[in-house]
Amino acid sequence: MTPSVLYVGTVAHARLSPRRHRLRYRVFWMLLNLDELPALDHRLRLFAYNRFGLFSFLDADHGAGRAEPLRGYVERQLRKAGIEPAGGPIRLLCMPRILGYAFNPISIYYCHAPDGSLQALLYEVNNTFGDRHSYLIPVAPGHGEILEQTCPKALHVSPFMDMDLDYTFKIAVPGEQIAVAIVTGNSQGPILTAHLSGRRRSFTDAALARLFVTHPLLTLKVIAAIHWQALRLVLKGIALRPRPQPPALAVSAFPPSTERKTSNA
Repeated sequence: MTPSVLYVGTVAHARLSPRRHRLRYRVFWMLLNLDELPALDHRLRLFAYNRFGLFSFLDADHGAGRAEPLRGYVERQLRKAGIEPAGGPIRLLCMPRILGYAFNPISIYYCHAPDGSLQALLYEVNNTFGDRHSYLIPVAPGHGEILEQTCPKALHVSPFMDMDLDYTFKIAVPGEQIAVAIVTGNSQGPILTAHLSGRRRSFTDAALARLFVTHPLLTLKVIAAIHWQALRLVLKGIALRPRPQPPALAVSAFPPSTERKTSNA
């Protein structure tokens, strides 16, 4: 079984238009093998699965929002998109609940074949209004270690950005380090760039205890930081956009042609 791990690093945003604005925070993520969750609950004292704990993970925080195993949910989405699941591990990059609270602006499912290659990536996006939408993009066979994928924006996320935009994801296959870059823009160029990067740590009680000390109440700080940065944008004179209705479909699926293989930079 591909083991679950932790990644400790930073997230950075750079708004390029209509005003420049930057932020950078220290964060950490779990990369969870969905098949390993019950075993992690049994092995670790500081991690709980589908129950309260210092650090915990609830299936209902993701996917369809129901208390059902997430592997089945992801495999249903793959089949709806015409991708037959190959039975390999499905790994989810996300932040945990900490003392019962979690908010993940984006979570990423890495859907693998048994040989370790990627079949698809599922990007799950949440906004602060309680809406969720996912983007399912297949991965071409023979992919390299770095993938570049594009898709149109479907969910209203930031009240300071228009809807008629595209996402470009540049993402490395997780290893000793993890790296994700997301560029939001249009035909005139990028408007916002976001970068997630981190270094791998073992998923142990000792590591979790250190993270609770070095990153106290991280998930509460995430939601507080979102609202603090929103206030700063208002003070910079960036206009609020009206909130549209969320998309009718929970998942936008795209053909393999939207994915490009890039060199192992």
